[in-house]
Amino acid sequence: MKAPAGQQAPRRVMGVDTSLRSSGVAVVQARGAVLETVEYCVIKNPPARPVSRSLHHLAESLAEIIRRLQPDAAAVEGVFFCKNVKTALALGQARGVVLAACAGAGIPVYEYPPRRVKQAVAGYGAAGKEQVRRMIMALLRLQDTPHEDAADALAIAVCHLHGVIRWSGAGLLTKEI
Repeated sequence: MKAPAGQQAPRRVMGVDTSLRSSGVAVVQARGAVLETVEYCVIKNPPARPVSRSLHHLAESLAEIIRRLQPDAAAVEGVFFCKNVKTALALGQARGVVLAACAGAGIPVYEYPPRRVKQAVAGYGAAGKEQVRRMIMALLRLQDTPHEDAADALAIAVCHLHGVIRWSGAGLLTKEI
């Protein structure tokens, strides 16, 4: 998707690794080709918390992060195959909350397949989680090791920003969902 005439392509991106119980959220900013971490965290819901209250907590937490950090766009990982129907349903519900929170704030959302995220960060579409986490730490010059879900959210944001930096002038960005 091309940026509208007279506007610069999004440069502050919120990456979200969606889950009902432990969603990673990260905001990464691009200054030219230099990427910098604005903030990252994990939104947790204890297993004993009912699904409805967990979804509400996720929505409220995302709204606060969006209000405070004002990302230009959001990026989420594409849906992958789930063997367990209950897991797929919970993931779908949490993903719907993320999409609605972003839409409610007027933030466009982009989706990336897991292999593309890994390719963008580690250079290999079948990279393991630990390899992705180490590459994210190097790319963003992080001193502390982020939680696995936060590292995934950082990787999703970096994947989107790599596309913005590389392709925004050519109009080849991923389509908004």
